[in-house]
Amino acid sequence: MDEQFIRDRLSSLRQEKQVSERKMSLDLGHSTSYIRSITSGRALPSMSEFLYICEYLGVTPMEFFNEEKETTLTQQKAIEHIYSMSDKDIQLLIGFIERMKMDEK
Repeated sequence: MDEQFIRDRLSSLRQEKQVSERKMSLDLGHSTSYIRSITSGRALPSMSEFLYICEYLGVTPMEFFNEEKETTLTQQKAIEHIYSMSDKDIQLLIGFIERMKMDEK
């Protein structure tokens, strides 16, 4: 994983959220060119800024760096709901998902 991955991933997640670099920069409390400086390779965010960026984009740091599969915002919303569920309800949900996957075959 390299700096190019960070730039590309940030751009991808920002576009998925449908927000401009300028707006995101301002929303995060920076100058209008802050996000552009990251995506162009002129700068990298500090760790605390990276965490704010993840929060803004609605992803965890782990999801940000997950190269296997990108988590969509819809999937992220589902995951957030799962965090508030009991283990029993999660087991029922897993059973439901497995049943749906079997029906697809």
